[in-house]
Amino acid sequence: MGSWIAKKCAERGLRMTDQRKVIAKVLSDADDHPDAEELYARASAMDPKISLATVYRTVRLFSEAGIIETHDFRDGRARYETADDDHHDHLIDVTTGDVIEFVDEEIEELQHKIAKKLGYELVDHRLELYGKKIKK
Repeated sequence: MGSWIAKKCAERGLRMTDQRKVIAKVLSDADDHPDAEELYARASAMDPKISLATVYRTVRLFSEAGIIETHDFRDGRARYETADDDHHDHLIDVTTGDVIEFVDEEIEELQHKIAKKLGYELVDHRLELYGKKIKK
């Protein structure tokens, strides 16, 4: 199978058809946050028999199994990425739609401090920043 997603599917007992393997590989290889249409374009280039409906069913299955994360970056499209343990936050360029992943230790500490001040222990979070590139 050869992809991180395929390994996670096997661990969770999900049946891996040839088409699911292709979609898993496309998602594992992605260095961006593709939507279903982009996944379909990439997967159908590898296997022309894959349909858009198969892509939608497969990403829903992977998402429900906690193997991929679904994001809504306010552009009307669900976008996908692997749900690995590599925590990061997102900065979305509202002009281009580009998604920049980043990690900032100060932000991580501040989130824990805020939760503690409010009487909570932070167990998870998702941070999305939206901005426009500053013109020089």
